[in-house]
Amino acid sequence: MDEKQNNVVRLVRQALVIAALVLTTTSGCAAASGVIRPGATWRDNRGRIINAHGGCILKQGGSFYWFGEDHPRRVDPDKRCVNCYSSHDLVHWTFRNKVVQLAKPDGFDKTWIIERPKVFYNRLTRSYVMYTHIDAHRYSLAEVAVFVCKTIDGNYRFVKRFRPLGHQSRDIGSFTDRNGKAYLLFEDRPSGFRIVELSRNYLSVKKQVCLIHQHLEGLGLVHYHGLYYVLGSHLTSWWPNPDVYATAKSLAGPWSKFHNIAPPKTKTYHSQSGFLLSITGSRATSVIYMGDRWNPAHLWNSRYIWMPLKIGNGHLRLPRPAPWTIDVKTGITHILGR
Repeated sequence: MDEKQNNVVRLVRQALVIAALVLTTTSGCAAASGVIRPGATWRDNRGRIINAHGGCILKQGGSFYWFGEDHPRRVDPDKRCVNCYSSHDLVHWTFRNKVVQLAKPDGFDKTWIIERPKVFYNRLTRSYVMYTHIDAHRYSLAEVAVFVCKTIDGNYRFVKRFRPLGHQSRDIGSFTDRNGKAYLLFEDRPSGFRIVELSRNYLSVKKQVCLIHQHLEGLGLVHYHGLYYVLGSHLTSWWPNPDVYATAKSLAGPWSKFHNIAPPKTKTYHSQSGFLLSITGSRATSVIYMGDRWNPAHLWNSRYIWMPLKIGNGHLRLPRPAPWTIDVKTGITHILGR
């Protein structure tokens, strides 16, 4: 091979290396390749960074709807918002609406928050019900807020705020069982965290199902092959820690001991749990860990850590984050390079 040919080969190799680096560092290429890249910058159909933190996903028809906290670069002192995005494959996301734009309710000072939006569909009323954590300065209120809407991506109307069964409520989680009953999980600082059943219209709390004496937040719950799995994060504010899980045959317990979902030194791979998404396909059921990698100084630039869990027979493990794919029709996931 002569020198000219060598130069051509060298240039081709350099181009391939550069292309590979671009693919691994840009979210646009991640979406184009149909790959979910944990920790990358994810963008919507407008090319804007997806802003849906501490959220949840609700599937309706053939679409997935992702709700999450809106953390803009410039914070409006009088409004708190929740964004909604939709997708057919969990990779390409379309911005639908700023479904909550709540002006400051009575009794709040300039410092107030809305966190952890969780959305249910109520078949009885044919409406969508959203719960959020709502709080005031220094987290002194510890309440939930309830919103409703007749369309999944419409403008949600604020209904009320309250403490569930009179208990403090900070971080919340959600779960809908196979029989249609809806449950709220919430961190009650003096006691641990509680699982409560919602009323038939989902607008209030019917009864307490279980009090678990573990001080956890970032709560997620899923039912998989005859067992309930609950996971949560220890109370370290924005900073990551080793998330843990427990199992039970009934939501009322008894619950097993709590175990780490990842090697403790990784601090859950620098993320915090927030929601467990179950994808039931024609060939498999996959459970997706949805976590946030918070950036307290620039919340708008916090990243998302989503990974398919290794789950079954009472065990749950979060693999080291890596690019992965999912076929939402079959439920099959594949972690690339493994």
